[in-house]
Amino acid sequence: MAVINPSVDAERAFQVMKQGGIAILPNDVGYSLIAAHGPALRRIFDTKRRAPTKLNAMLGNDDLHRELHRVSDRGRAIVQAITQDYDLPLGLIAPCDADHPLLRKLDPDTYERSTKDNTLLMLLNSGPFHAAITQMSLREQTLLFGSSANLSLHGTKFRVEDIEPEILAIADVTINYGLMKYHPWQASSTLLDCETLQVVRFGSCYENIQDILKRHFNVTLPERPAA
Repeated sequence: MAVINPSVDAERAFQVMKQGGIAILPNDVGYSLIAAHGPALRRIFDTKRRAPTKLNAMLGNDDLHRELHRVSDRGRAIVQAITQDYDLPLGLIAPCDADHPLLRKLDPDTYERSTKDNTLLMLLNSGPFHAAITQMSLREQTLLFGSSANLSLHGTKFRVEDIEPEILAIADVTINYGLMKYHPWQASSTLLDCETLQVVRFGSCYENIQDILKRHFNVTLPERPAA
């Protein structure tokens, strides 16, 4: 008998966000603070005390990536190798189609806070709950944005019990799946631009991703900076 039900839990969280609420959600790379509408996203931003230059990330899957991103054949092959062939999480940065109906539905403030120079950051392949909620997002044509469930610069949280009270207080629903899978890295997803190959963040599974690009694409990514 299963002890978690991602489909049921995703439906519960999605309905809250669809109605304007905020959710704390489990991803393999840590808990996230997510919403679907501008006012809730601004509340997240203010509560986290984020710097104005910080952007929202989008919860996505391969179908949403193909819908919204516009990448080269090599860029697509890199994403597939990391997220499908090797089954790793990835914070994918790539050019997006600003005229796509899903992005045009966003209010201007949300679009501005979630893109930079028409690139869009999308978290891919981050566990069973992530898969369920992103399938629902695509089916309902409602994009989900946010960031990690912590005060800015206070580190990714891998247990709900470690999330700061200020963050817990603004969540209308919290899905608690215990200790997240990639907690040994103590870092959220690696952020990689699949076109420029710029590493924006050296996160979970970075050394695996570095190895994949070297062996299969003859691309040498930089070493992780010393702590």
